[in-house]
Amino acid sequence: MTHLITGATGEVGARVVHQLVRQGERPRIFVRDAAKARARFGESVDVRVGDLGDRESLTAALRGVEALFLVTSGPQIPTLDELAARAARVANVGLVVKLSSLDVEQSLAIGAWHERGEAAIRASGVPFTFLRPSGFMTNLLAWAEPIKTEGVVRTSTEDGRRAFIHSDDIAAAAVRALTSHEHLGKAMALTGPEALSFAEVATKIGAAIGRQLRYERLSDDEARRRFRATGASVEETEAHVELWRAIREGRLGMTTDGVEHVLGRKPLGLDRWVAENVDAFRYRAA
Repeated sequence: MTHLITGATGEVGARVVHQLVRQGERPRIFVRDAAKARARFGESVDVRVGDLGDRESLTAALRGVEALFLVTSGPQIPTLDELAARAARVANVGLVVKLSSLDVEQSLAIGAWHERGEAAIRASGVPFTFLRPSGFMTNLLAWAEPIKTEGVVRTSTEDGRRAFIHSDDIAAAAVRALTSHEHLGKAMALTGPEALSFAEVATKIGAAIGRQLRYERLSDDEARRRFRATGASVEETEAHVELWRAIREGRLGMTTDGVEHVLGRKPLGLDRWVAENVDAFRYRAA
C-alpha cells in the first residue's frame, strides 16, 4: 500500500512517517523542501515536492496512492482541505485521513476552520477518517522561554482544563487509520488521560526542573497583545483568544476513551511528555 503523508516534517506528520518506516513501509511524502526532508528521513521515503495550494503538484504526488494523511493549518484549512479532497478524488485515492481538531465539536476558533474542511471532504465523496485530538502537549513548549528566563507561566485560561494529548498517540492513531481502514467514515475524538488546568501543568513542569514556577493570569486583551506580537495574523490571534476563553469557561475540558479504543492501551500522560522535554524548560547560564 502506498501512503502519501503531508506535513511530513511537522510535529505529527514526521512521527507518522517514522512509524510507517518502522513497520517496513516506504511512505511517499509531500514537502516543499526536498533537502530538508532527505536530511530528516534519508532514503527511507519517496519524496515529492509541491504545495497543498497547488493542485497540479498534489495531483501528481497522489498518483498510485491508496491513502492520504492530510495536515493543514491556519485560516486556509477549509480551502486546502477542499483542494486536497478534489485531487484525491481525481487520483482515485481510497482514503483520506485528516488531522482535524476536537474543537470541531464546539464549532469554535480553529475548530471552526477544521469543521468546514471536514465538510468539504465529506462532500467530495472520498472515503475518510477524521482524527480529532485535543490540545497538543507539544504546544506547551511555547512556555519554554518565559519559564527559563523568568520562572513564570502566563495564560488567560484561569482554572479551565484541557486534556492535552501526546503527539505519539495522535501519530499512532493516524497510522492505524491509514493501514487498517477500520475507521472509515468515522471521526475519532482523541484526548490525553486527564484534564488539567494550566496552573497544574506549570506545577508539573516546575517539579521536573526543580524550580517553583509562578502562574500569572492574563486578560483577553493582554493575551491578544502578546500573541499578536509573535507575528500572528489578526484572524489567527482572534481564533486563539476565543480558544483560551472557551478553556477558561470550562467548555474544552472533556476526556475521551478514543486513544484506548483505537490503540488498545491508555493514552500517554503529561508526566511522560514533561520528562521527555525537561531540558527545554531548564535555565542554562551562558
